[in-house]
Amino acid sequence: MSPYEAFQAAIVAANGQTAFGRIIGVSQQRVWNWLQAGKHLPADYVLAAEAGTGISRHLLRPDIYPIPAEAE
Repeated sequence: MSPYEAFQAAIVAANGQTAFGRIIGVSQQRVWNWLQAGKHLPADYVLAAEAGTGISRHLLRPDIYPIPAEAE
């Protein structure tokens, strides 16, 4: 799963862009803008997204949170 797909999965897990925005503390419009631009979730929001949706930080931003070697 790509980081963008993980971002989309987190939105689905939250039951939509509005609910996801509430979880991470931003507006639905901002979430929509990130999606339309094809961006992955900004780093500042990854931990809140993981806590609120159950989608792993390792999937959302593997560039920042790589999977630990012992878990592979």
